[in-house]
Amino acid sequence: MEPDNDNALPSDIRRKKLKFRAWHRGMKEMDIILGNFADRHLDAFDAPQLDSFEMLLHVPDQAFYSMLVHGADVPAEIDGPMFRRIFEFAKAPLSAP
Repeated sequence: MEPDNDNALPSDIRRKKLKFRAWHRGMKEMDIILGNFADRHLDAFDAPQLDSFEMLLHVPDQAFYSMLVHGADVPAEIDGPMFRRIFEFAKAPLSAP
């Protein structure tokens, strides 16, 4: 999976687009997990981290949710620092920093 051509956009516009995509996935549970994660962390991400997050947005909701919540196997191309960060975020209460 490769990031979209959005990486050529100014970083503030790219972050807004990624936050929108995180909040509008199609599966409410994933909207909540990825939307809150994006709101909390995207502003501090550098370009490679934005690329990693963007690539994960291409993972289908059901598969992503199964990996995060039900412990489904995580393919090697998905398993990395960004996935693990989202996984830890999904396990924590929303009020935690």
